[in-house]
Amino acid sequence: MRNFILFIRRFFNLILFITLEVVCLILITRTHAVQGVDLISSSNSMVGALYQKQNEVVYYFELKRMNDSLLNENKKLHEHIVQQQQWERVKDTIINRGFYASDTSVTLTYANFIYRTARVINNEVSNTDNYITINRGSEDGIKKNMAVISSSGAVGKVVSVSKHFSSVISVLSEKQPISAKLHDGTFGPVVWEIGKPDVLIMKDVSQEVKIRRGDSVMTTNFSFFPENILIGRVFKVELIKKNSMQRIYLHTAVNFRNLQYVYVVENTFLQEKMDLEKANK
Repeated sequence: MRNFILFIRRFFNLILFITLEVVCLILITRTHAVQGVDLISSSNSMVGALYQKQNEVVYYFELKRMNDSLLNENKKLHEHIVQQQQWERVKDTIINRGFYASDTSVTLTYANFIYRTARVINNEVSNTDNYITINRGSEDGIKKNMAVISSSGAVGKVVSVSKHFSSVISVLSEKQPISAKLHDGTFGPVVWEIGKPDVLIMKDVSQEVKIRRGDSVMTTNFSFFPENILIGRVFKVELIKKNSMQRIYLHTAVNFRNLQYVYVVENTFLQEKMDLEKANK
């Protein structure tokens, strides 16, 4: 108590000044409309600025969680699209099977694809054969020959797997042609234009096929990719006089220079298909 009294005596003038200032501000705010509005407006501006800075800091530290949330949401949308596509193909059948869950992935009625999210931790774009490392491995259900896509389009194929990581050969590779189709259903392989990480080529297309700039080139169900994944868009068409065929140049759907998140796609019937084709050979 004694210390409190000494404190009051020592800072009495300062405390009195602050008290009178507060009383004056309250009186001005209540009795003078113009000055009151100015004071309230100034205080609101200061508080608003502080909240904005606080929100910017929180937003920065929440970016990773938001990215993961968006990635999982996109995964669900991909699965929903596959479900709808597969349902349309068998809607006239009398078969009726249910849904069931497997860990965090969902096996869908009539759909044979399961999507798993992954983050890119290493990426190459300047070699003859370029590889991508992702932070998912065998313990996450990743296996060789699984397709890898992004929210933009086709990325590549899993070629080796450890417990916690996987290596993916990207479409930017001589070893990795892609079975592709044009808007009219014309099939053909798409290969990489070596040295250009944003250019692919579709060769030996009949000159009767009408192609426009901006046309989409999609994956087929002949490859390890799910069908109708965007590979790229046409920006140039060249006629090869020697064989009267067209060569189509595409801008890749995926920006490989800035690839951060991908989906690993499991085709649950792929191994069965590969074993059957191998037996035929």
